[in-house]
Amino acid sequence: MAQGAMLDEWYPVSLFSQLDGKAYKTALMGEPIEVSRDGGSATVTSSDRRPLPVCVRYGHVWSSLGAPQKDLFSIPEADQPGRRFVDVGVVRVRCSPLRAVENFLDIAHFPFVHTDILGAEPHTEVQNYRVEIRKDEVWATQVKFYQPQAAKSASGGITTEYMYRVPAPTCSVLYKTCPPRPSEWDVITLFVQPLAEDLCDVWPWMALFDDVTPMTDLIHFQQTIFLQDRSILENQIPPLLPLDPGMEIPTRADLTSVAYRRWLKRHDYTYGAQLVAQ
Repeated sequence: MAQGAMLDEWYPVSLFSQLDGKAYKTALMGEPIEVSRDGGSATVTSSDRRPLPVCVRYGHVWSSLGAPQKDLFSIPEADQPGRRFVDVGVVRVRCSPLRAVENFLDIAHFPFVHTDILGAEPHTEVQNYRVEIRKDEVWATQVKFYQPQAAKSASGGITTEYMYRVPAPTCSVLYKTCPPRPSEWDVITLFVQPLAEDLCDVWPWMALFDDVTPMTDLIHFQQTIFLQDRSILENQIPPLLPLDPGMEIPTRADLTSVAYRRWLKRHDYTYGAQLVAQ
């Protein structure tokens, strides 16, 4: 059963482009739902045929089991001319949807999990960075890390700058150095659909300045990164995300994670969370 304020949030439930006229069966927070398309619009219904809230944005269909009190968060780069929009697809992960987002926010694991792509030894130090709450969103800025191949468009190792943004409990937006256009940011998002408290579908989406790389290569590059994360996510203990500050010991590199957990707890975003030590 869905719990807390997360009931009234928006969640990705399918790729809009892949709806082919047949009802797509999936789940949201333990409840079976069906997604269908009629021309340029989509419909989402519950197991008892109740129509659910729906919107189509960033290449995905979004819905909610509750009654969202605000529109889906804005990503201005989605309306910027010249960008390529990449629907990466979906990866099912046996982990808490909140764990999936927290892992996306973590850069300390780059050299060890994404070796020779997003990081490499001996470049393992996480430099000082800033974390703050902006308009009730978690932001991490001034994040810098050496990466052998920061993006598919990168021709060699560079020090990449990042900004992380958490606008919703199961969504994160990453802004990172754009190798072909240093004055712009590449945008990589993680949209997480909570199927259950310990199971989720992850829908990455990108808005890039890259006119050269074939679309298939862009998709494969991002899928490779996330599939490297999946084995880590599926073996984390405890499986739910601990929100009690005494349950895990953070380090300097965990500032974003600490801010995210506090933000979740303050808003009663607890679906997929462990509140007390067991």
